[in-house]
Amino acid sequence: MSTEYNHRVVVAANRSSGTGRGHRAVERTMAALRTHGIDAELLEAPSYAQLQRDVGDRIAGGVRALVVVGGDGMVHLGFNAVATTNTPLGVVPAGTGNDFARMLGLAPRVPEIAVERIARALDSAPRAVDAALVTGAFGSRYVAGVFSAGFDAVVNERANAMTWPRGAQRYNLALLRELLAFMPRRYTLRIDGGSEEHLEAMLISVANAQYIGGGMRIVPQASITDGLLDLVVIAPLGKLRFMGVFPSVFSGKHITHPAVRIEQVRSITLQAADTRGFGDGEEVGALPVEITAAPGVVKLLF
Repeated sequence: MSTEYNHRVVVAANRSSGTGRGHRAVERTMAALRTHGIDAELLEAPSYAQLQRDVGDRIAGGVRALVVVGGDGMVHLGFNAVATTNTPLGVVPAGTGNDFARMLGLAPRVPEIAVERIARALDSAPRAVDAALVTGAFGSRYVAGVFSAGFDAVVNERANAMTWPRGAQRYNLALLRELLAFMPRRYTLRIDGGSEEHLEAMLISVANAQYIGGGMRIVPQASITDGLLDLVVIAPLGKLRFMGVFPSVFSGKHITHPAVRIEQVRSITLQAADTRGFGDGEEVGALPVEITAAPGVVKLLF
C-alpha cells in the first residue's frame, strides 16, 4: 500500500453546489483544517464520475480520512467511497438540500463548525453508522439518506434538470409541475423475505435517515444507528388531497394521516414498471431493486 497519502485528510469538493456557496465553503473548509493542524489535500474533478474515481484511488492508496464538501450528492459519493473500509468520513454541508447534514445538526453556512467536529472526532473516534444497500441490474450502491421510487423520485429528477429557480424552491416548483401529470403506480413489494404484496401508491421511499427534498421530514423517527430501514408508502390520493398532505411532511405530521404507512424493515424488494430509483438525490437505477439495511458500514466523523 502506498504511504504517500496515509497521513492526509482528502477533501473532495463540489464548488458549484449550493447556488455558489460551494466555492466559499471549500476555501473556508481548507482554512479551518489548517487552523486545526490537519494536513489536507483538496481533490476536485471536472465531473462527478471522475471525482468518484479519483477519491477511490486515494482511499485505495491509504488516507487518514475523507471529507466531502457539498450537498447530499457529495455525501452519497462519500458513503460509497468509504463503506466497509477503515477510512472515516466527514461532512461539510454546502449544497442546496443538505438533508443528511441537517439530521446531524450541521449548518450549511458555517463550515468551521463541521470542521471542528471532524477534528474532534479524528482525535477520539468516529461513529459507526448505517447505510441502505441498493442492488439491481446496475450493480450495488449505498444510500446514506433516502431511496425514492415514486412521486418523490420523479420530482427529484425534474428538479435536477432545472436551472431555475436556484435553491430549495426548485424542488417545490418541480413538485407542482409533476403533480399535474403524475398518476399512482403499481408496485410489488416483498418485505424481509415474506410474501409478495401488490399495491398502488403515490410515493414509496425507503429511509435510512430522516430528511428528503431539502427539509421534508419523511421519517421523523429514523435513525442511522438502529440497523433498520423505514419503508414509507403513501396510498393513492386525489391531487388536492395529496397537496393537503404533502406540506405536512416538512414538520413530520404526515405520519398520522390514514393514507401514510410507515414500518421498519431489514430488507425489501421493490418492483414497478418504467420506474427509476433515486438515492440521496442521485439517480441509482431502474427497478426492480433489493434494498437491505447495512449496519455500521460507514465510520462517520461527527
